[in-house]
Amino acid sequence: MIYTYKNEEYDLRKVTRLYPAAVVEVPGGDSAQVSLEWADSKSDKVKITHYVLVFDFDPVGEIPTNRKELICDSKDVLFGVMQEVNVYFQK
Repeated sequence: MIYTYKNEEYDLRKVTRLYPAAVVEVPGGDSAQVSLEWADSKSDKVKITHYVLVFDFDPVGEIPTNRKELICDSKDVLFGVMQEVNVYFQK
């Protein structure tokens, strides 16, 4: 099961963890991934730069080093992508 988005391929058969996140600016010019719930609760205090759907391919229990991030400009786009990916898992 290969999911393709903006010419990037994601092999869903090999995914061990899949989760959404918001990317926020942190002091010093860096960024950090946070949960969507946290970003929503702090939206008046943080700047959300974009959203990601994170695909981890490492075995569960290992530190994830083999991952791909699908970048979305808005939460609505992220939710749309999540619905598309869900269709693959329903097959």
